[in-house]
Amino acid sequence: MPETAAPRRARGAFNGARSAVLAGLLVVIPALAGCIAEPGPAPTGILSASPAGPGSTSGAPSTSAPLETTQSSNKAPVYWIGGSDSNVFLYREFRDVPEQENPVTRALRAMMSEKPLDPDFFTPWQNPSQLATSISGKDVITVDVSEDAFNSNLDADMAARAIQQLVYTATAAAASSGLIDSGQQIRVRILVDGHTDYVAFNHVQLGSLMARTSGLVAPVWIIDPQENVEVGDGSVKITGRSTVPGGKLRWQILRSEEDGNKTPFLTGETTAAADPAQAGVFTLALTLPEGDFELRVAQTSNPEGPEDGNEDTRSFRVR
Repeated sequence: MPETAAPRRARGAFNGARSAVLAGLLVVIPALAGCIAEPGPAPTGILSASPAGPGSTSGAPSTSAPLETTQSSNKAPVYWIGGSDSNVFLYREFRDVPEQENPVTRALRAMMSEKPLDPDFFTPWQNPSQLATSISGKDVITVDVSEDAFNSNLDADMAARAIQQLVYTATAAAASSGLIDSGQQIRVRILVDGHTDYVAFNHVQLGSLMARTSGLVAPVWIIDPQENVEVGDGSVKITGRSTVPGGKLRWQILRSEEDGNKTPFLTGETTAAADPAQAGVFTLALTLPEGDFELRVAQTSNPEGPEDGNEDTRSFRVR
């Protein structure tokens, strides 16, 4: 594919107010990362994509665990950007997508063109006119997207997270569909209109192979139920992950009343799995009456202390 001599920059303005609010709140903390993650430098000025060559010695952080494994479901794993307390992280949803494209392409298309189910999440990407993906060897995904996908004006920190949002989604889709071995470091190369020299969102230099950066996935993450789903028979199975294997979590169920208020209905504690094979996983099985509910799960600093602010919420209905 042809390459131009000088870097090109993204155009346009980003109209999402949440991006401007969240951009100044970004911090990087140890977090759960799927597949294999590598540490990344703090964004300053024009960023170069962190190389992830064959000789890289970067390994998974101690709190990491595989988030995506091969599954029979046709749902696509899609990562979004969202806030938790004063921090910004990546969150995943499984989405129903058309099957006319390969799993990586359709997951990325959903990430760029659809809205998250959870209103707390968002994406700075725009629906591209052209999008194609391919896999070479056992560990390299190439994404070729048109320039109109970058029609946003982001600061350096948010731009870096937007690129990682793409990397996480592409690698998740490839791993969960069985197209690539999730037990090794999966790398992604992003081309823009076939070129390797594009400066994404005016901050991130593309073209080099990139891997997942550790510390970007939410510290507490409710996987199921997904936002606004309906659960039948009153049997609610709750699953999620924490970045602290063996750590304590507080959970609360609030019930929505006719006047719009939410009142506490059930509370409890659980412990995230310490087993390396399921590190950080937590599971709850509850029986609830019909109604609208909100689930809140938070990490605790100690068994007697209050929540430390790392919390995830999810709304659902029992029918």
